[in-house]
Amino acid sequence: MDWLQFIDIVSTVLGLLYLWLEYRANIWLWAVSIIMPIVHSYLYFAKGLYADFGMEFYYVAAAIYGYCCWRWGKKDSDAKEVPITHYRRSHIMPSVIVGFALWGGLYWFLCTFTDSTVPLLDSFTTALSAVALWALAKKYVEQWLLWLVVDAVCCGLYIYKGIPFTAGLYGFYTVMAVAGYLRWKKLATQSL
Repeated sequence: MDWLQFIDIVSTVLGLLYLWLEYRANIWLWAVSIIMPIVHSYLYFAKGLYADFGMEFYYVAAAIYGYCCWRWGKKDSDAKEVPITHYRRSHIMPSVIVGFALWGGLYWFLCTFTDSTVPLLDSFTTALSAVALWALAKKYVEQWLLWLVVDAVCCGLYIYKGIPFTAGLYGFYTVMAVAGYLRWKKLATQSL
């Protein structure tokens, strides 16, 4: 086993822990999401997934933001935690605009400044991940649908780039995104 395979396995284990915590809507997912990007960043850079590499720095900042939102973002001072809610209609168009702007900007950057062999998909998954992570920080049920798309595309991309354990993890993420969506939808209904 070479070093990259070891890193691939470690990132897969961290990813499974993260997914389990996210599925349970457990605030500790944010602690894992600070550690996991460090491992992923090495792997992605070595495999030429430069947008994914850069995204890992965003993930650390977003993890801190997400933790703060979940910890101190309660509207009701008597509530134990921030409730799971639905994506606000007023956020849809800004999310679409930000997603497309990020996608275009990242695509241009990858084509102009890197030797990326997959700039279109690398920039797409990175841009949509940025929007999905924001939606997760806000505890929106629909964040799972965004991750469903990201995970399915990443699974194929990582198979193509020769990262089999991470590809398998993202295949599992794809299936779990459906389960997570159904669970969070039910939890959102219960918190009304």
